[in-house]
Amino acid sequence: MSRISTLYLLAYNSFQAIGWTISLTKILYNLLVTASIKGTYASAASLICFLQCAAFLEVIHGAIGIVPSGVLLPLMQWGGRTHFVLAIVRKLDELQELPSVFITFLAWSMGEVIRYSHYAFGCLGNCPSWMTYLRYTAFIVLYPLGVGPGEIWAMYQALPVIKEKNLYADSFSSLPFSYYDFLKVVLIVYPFLWFKLYLHMFKQRRTKLYKRHDKKRA
Repeated sequence: MSRISTLYLLAYNSFQAIGWTISLTKILYNLLVTASIKGTYASAASLICFLQCAAFLEVIHGAIGIVPSGVLLPLMQWGGRTHFVLAIVRKLDELQELPSVFITFLAWSMGEVIRYSHYAFGCLGNCPSWMTYLRYTAFIVLYPLGVGPGEIWAMYQALPVIKEKNLYADSFSSLPFSYYDFLKVVLIVYPFLWFKLYLHMFKQRRTKLYKRHDKKRA
């Protein structure tokens, strides 16, 4: 990797790490001050939406080859999360104070602080072993937490509201199905797509942690 690419990735990952740290701080501060999950969306949603949109750059990074992630997996993750936060939660006030949204935002923020910090340290060529272990261990809990009682539950809760409001009726008017029907299909396939990403992370975990362990033994 060229020096310019390394410096760019260091800047990008540092920016995301700082952004998600601010998001996590806002969520926890609101929780401590109000002793309630209400206000979580108002305190952190704008920043989370921005950071999530900016993460499309990771699809481009994979496409042009400056990172080895490829295109498909980053695109799946980006598409799923962006659809969730922009097309559903941001559009429906009825969802924004629900526990499922709080759980999603909390799990995302914790996971991304760890992930981007690990990437930033990697760009410096001196990632602490504890950070690598945390990166490839914390996801075991945070990913299912964010997806199950978080994203999937929130989308399920959104269904009756979407049906009542006939959300995106104009956009789907020329199609033989509604957005409500589309979201029901998404809910069916979402666990399978997520599980593919989850298994990929376990594969990475074996590679990264055992590789480090073997180096220490050598």
